[in-house]
Amino acid sequence: MINREEFTFPSAEGDHQVHAVLWLPEGEVRGVVQLVHGICEYILRYEPFALYLASQGFAVTGNDHLGHGQTAKDDSEFGYFENWWDLVKDVRTLRTTVGERFPGKPYFLLGHSMGSFVARTYLIDYPGTLTGCILSGTGQEPAATVALGKFVTGLGDPHKVNKLFYDLSIGAYNKKFAPNRTVADWICRDTGVVDAYLADPYCNFRTTAGMNHAMMRGLQYLGKRANLQKMDKDTPVYLFAGDADPVGAMGKGVRKVAGWFRDVGVKDVRMKLYPGGRHEMLNEINREEVFADTLAWLEEHL
Repeated sequence: MINREEFTFPSAEGDHQVHAVLWLPEGEVRGVVQLVHGICEYILRYEPFALYLASQGFAVTGNDHLGHGQTAKDDSEFGYFENWWDLVKDVRTLRTTVGERFPGKPYFLLGHSMGSFVARTYLIDYPGTLTGCILSGTGQEPAATVALGKFVTGLGDPHKVNKLFYDLSIGAYNKKFAPNRTVADWICRDTGVVDAYLADPYCNFRTTAGMNHAMMRGLQYLGKRANLQKMDKDTPVYLFAGDADPVGAMGKGVRKVAGWFRDVGVKDVRMKLYPGGRHEMLNEINREEVFADTLAWLEEHL
């Protein structure tokens, strides 16, 4: 029987307790996988995948970011945080805490979407502390686009939604799948997943200008070669995405990031694009295939 533990730890931000989850397999733990969730969601959305990995002998953990899930103190805090590095430091705290519980075990990070940006920042800031890293639904907009986004989100009240930024980002993602059934068709082709996402109060909110501004700062950091050079070149990286994922520019952004890693000397960089897949490959109609492919990569790197 797989056991689920829930706990909290102090955020680097100083004013919140971070909600975290740990799924424990029966028997010996082969390795640890720490999940880093994306924008406008929360860690328990990953439970089907966590249970799958736990059934294969992995301990799986993850936390709700600031402004998300149960880390937010109330609905008014959804979609807001001030400092990109608070998220990265919280991921580091959880990695240290869970790593101490399973000393010597292979330890992997898997970040999705915004969580993949957090994971990429982690690779730069804490090199050599992972057995491997998996990036789901990542991408990288051109430097000029990121700079414009940072400028736009720096205008007005950071606690409020910046409509222009929303229309240019998440609002634009769905246009690629017109005629649209819902406002979230872009996340995956499974209509049940889309409907559950829209009905979930932990997902159905918009991000604030302050959070978007912080994320643009993070993306600028990730786009600088001098920062990428700080990564441990011996840490293997696996990128996967759908080739119809607008966050990854329909595969182009994923290829760009993989190319950056190879250019700075990361020795083991692999990438897989799933035909027709949209943003959330772990929730896609072929998710069983994605689960199995991810497990195979993990087992190869144990």
